[in-house]
Amino acid sequence: MTEEHKEQHKEEMKHTKKRKKLTKGFLVGFFAGLILAGLCFGGYWMYGKVGEKMKNLATMDAGSLSIDEIKKTTTDFINEKLMNGGKIKDLSILDKKAYYNLKIDIDGTNSVETIVSADGTKFCVSAMEIEKKKEVVKADKPNVELFVMSHCPYGTQIEKGIIPAIEALGDKVDFSLKFCSYAMHGEEELKEQLNQYCIQKEQKDKLIPYLKCFLSAGNSASCVVSTGVDKAKMDACATSSDKEFSVMANFKNKIGYQGDFPGFTVFQADNEKYKVQGSPTLVINGSINENAGRSSADLLKAICETYNNAPEGCKASLSPETPAPGFGSASTSATNSNAGCSQ
Repeated sequence: MTEEHKEQHKEEMKHTKKRKKLTKGFLVGFFAGLILAGLCFGGYWMYGKVGEKMKNLATMDAGSLSIDEIKKTTTDFINEKLMNGGKIKDLSILDKKAYYNLKIDIDGTNSVETIVSADGTKFCVSAMEIEKKKEVVKADKPNVELFVMSHCPYGTQIEKGIIPAIEALGDKVDFSLKFCSYAMHGEEELKEQLNQYCIQKEQKDKLIPYLKCFLSAGNSASCVVSTGVDKAKMDACATSSDKEFSVMANFKNKIGYQGDFPGFTVFQADNEKYKVQGSPTLVINGSINENAGRSSADLLKAICETYNNAPEGCKASLSPETPAPGFGSASTSATNSNAGCSQ
């Protein structure tokens, strides 16, 4: 082979590799784009006797859930994840078909997973996974831990919702108010959280009455007087707790901040245990509940579902209205239970 032919051959090989690379990149990009779009195709691309050609593919167990269970699970998923606080009017099962899960090897390195119906008429590039609900942890006397920031509007919102539920259950529930490991609302919030921590610690019977008053207008001084909190006892506890956890010293010296926000380490261990991200975070029997809602009726239901044997208090008829965020007694039509204060 002459030198001229060798150079020509090298050039051809270079272009061939380039074409292969471009083709591979196109295929990967094409499928990735389709997956991001979540497109489904009916009747073309894949058709015919798919079931006969794909004997090694696992099929979905179409009979594992009843029609009513499928409707409820799907409706709950759509309302909670896709409707942004709204709810669909209805859901109907049009047909019931098995689907094949496909794995497409594009080039030996890159692959994508898709779905095709067993009759070959539907091709979906991707399916959105419906999360399986966590198994409910039950107890004879549920342990309810609510993590908030005292001045977070969504923390006060869930507090207003949960108090009637706790009152209805009385001594049949263990309720603890706890605080996030950082505060987003300044010095006022740090001091208020020390006060509430101390009321709960040393004058627990005053906590709920105090909170009901505080949540109405945010006037701590007035509520201490009107609910009969022993102020001298609260102040002494707040001073010693502040010293123990270096709350105000760290705030002033900018020590232990989380991002732009001062730390509040009184419940640091519990925050780390549950991986608390923000206010509010509801924990029942050691498990975070993200879908409880914020109305008194919804929160009572969420707690009562965790009893081995539900007490009489679970029959209480509480308000289905969601309290408005912030201080005050107003309600809101929004049902989104995911809003919160977090960095």
